[in-house]
Parts: sequence; structure tokens; C-alpha cells
Amino acid sequence: MGATPPRPPRSSSTQARAGAIPAPAGPRHGLARVLSKAGLCSRTEATRWIREGRVSIDGRVVRDPEHPLRDGMRGVQVQGLEPAQAGVQRRYLLLNKPRGLVTTTRDEQGRDTVYRCFDGAGLPWLAPVGRLDKASEGLLLFSNDPAWAARILDPAQGPDKTYHVQVDRIPDAAHLQALQAGIEDAGERLGARSATVLRQGGRNAWLEVVLDEGRNRQIRRLLAAFDIGVLRLVRVAIGPLRLGTLGKGQWRELEPSEREALAATSL
Repeated sequence: MGATPPRPPRSSSTQARAGAIPAPAGPRHGLARVLSKAGLCSRTEATRWIREGRVSIDGRVVRDPEHPLRDGMRGVQVQGLEPAQAGVQRRYLLLNKPRGLVTTTRDEQGRDTVYRCFDGAGLPWLAPVGRLDKASEGLLLFSNDPAWAARILDPAQGPDKTYHVQVDRIPDAAHLQALQAGIEDAGERLGARSATVLRQGGRNAWLEVVLDEGRNRQIRRLLAAFDIGVLRLVRVAIGPLRLGTLGKGQWRELEPSEREALAATSL
């Protein structure tokens, strides 16, 4: 008998059907996370919706909040509606956060949160765009538009944040230069884009500090490195958006021109 002729190589489609070449897989994300990232609701609320049987994929009800998805919202319906049909209206709010409230949807220690300021307003789910710690006050943004929020929060290209800070001493020129030069703290580089004295009294002063990136308690940590204590810390601007005369605990919708200007500074 003659030699058996060699087999022709499999086509890529044949190999794929045979399992020799697995189809490329995109990143997988849990269903609850995908709903939250789409701006429909919080992750906690998404979990509740899913467990109540209100969410389906390709017509099949899914009750596992961690059900993996590779194609984003494709095939996902909430109560039989596509997300775009569910009437999700994008909202953009500015709040003058009072001191003493924590920036979270729900606090494990039972402390009052910033959402207390929205009681009775009938707003859809909104996420804070950035944070202010409990002792800080001033301009805080909220939105259910994740793409817009991501541009505002981008550490490399997001807008500057401006703070007015009352401190317990009178900083001199060397202090101000050192704040801008920055420090290393807990493995992080902390510094201010600018630091200037707004006004001063006999024993304390108000500074204007501008940050081009935000790290946890950055201004407090930076000033503490020079034995300067913070008496009050108020965020007064994000990029071109100013807090203005809005009262403590009050909020308003951003004008279209304001949110567009904020996004433009994040390009």
C-alpha cells in the first residue's frame, strides 16, 4: 500500500468548531455591576431587582446578581423593557454638602449621609461624582451618567478642584512653596497645584488650595505634614463650575452649558 497522503490543514472555522482554537473572550462582569455601571441604579438596588426576578437576558429571567456578561447590556431587559425604554433620564446635580454628612448611599455606622439632602425630592438613583469626607463641606456633584462622571474623575485629565481652607496658624511663603512642592505620605505623592493666602487674622488664616488630582484626605494630610491643622475645608469649585451662593444642604440641577463646560475641561 502507498503512503497515506497528509491531511490538509484545518480551516480556522473547522478548528474553532472542533474546539482547537477557543473564541476570544472579552472581560466578564457580574449582572448587578453592569446594571449599576449603566447608571440605572445602585449596585445594591440592582441586586434586589435581580433577586426579585425583574431582570432578564434574552428573554430568560436571571436571579443571580453575579451572572457573568461579556457583551455589556446586550439582551438585558428590566421588567420587560430595554434600558433605553425604561425611561432612564440622565441627571446632573450640584449639592452644597454640609459638614457632618458622609458621602455614601448607606452607612454601616448609621451616620447621616448626603442623601438626606434629597429627601422627598423624588429623584432617581444618583451616584456621587467624587467624595468629600465627613468634616468637609461644599461643592459635590451627583449623576446617573457613568461616562460623564468618569471624565470628571479622570486623574490625568479631570478638572482642577479648588478649596478654601481655614488653618490654625499663619503660613509663610516657605510653607506655601512646600505645599506645592509636595510630600511623600504612605507611598503616595501629595502636592497642590497652587496654594495662596486669601486672608488672615491674628492666629489663623484662610488659604485657597487647588488640586489637579484627588487622593483620600489629601489636603488634610498635606497640611499635617507641616504641623498645620485644618479648622474648615470647603470645596468651592470644580473646573469652571463654582459653588456660588447656594445654601448649605441645598442642591440644583446643572445647566447644560455647565455640564458641557465641565466635560470640556476633561478632554
